[in-house]
Amino acid sequence: MITSLSQAHSAYAQSLQNSLQTGVTDDVPDGTSGNDFGSVMSQAVKNVIATGHDAEAQSAVGLNGGGDMTQIVTAVSNAQLALQTSTVIRDRMVQAYQDVMKMTI
Repeated sequence: MITSLSQAHSAYAQSLQNSLQTGVTDDVPDGTSGNDFGSVMSQAVKNVIATGHDAEAQSAVGLNGGGDMTQIVTAVSNAQLALQTSTVIRDRMVQAYQDVMKMTI
């Protein structure tokens, strides 16, 4: 679980690095780089969802008596970490929005 601003920054930087490697350009208007905050967050959410689906699939295989227990536990742990990370980022984004709304003009 992310507990500090530096860890959140590291998670964001890693998401940006991953998006650069995969070439995220979904829904990007002409003339922009595709590396804006919205694109990075969109890709990060897609990755969290994919991780969750992978964990569900691994768990289903395990419930049917198949699969490697180490892979199942790893997949579930990765999904849990991804969900916790996205929750912390969401909370911090909401807090930042509230702080901006409190500012006087």
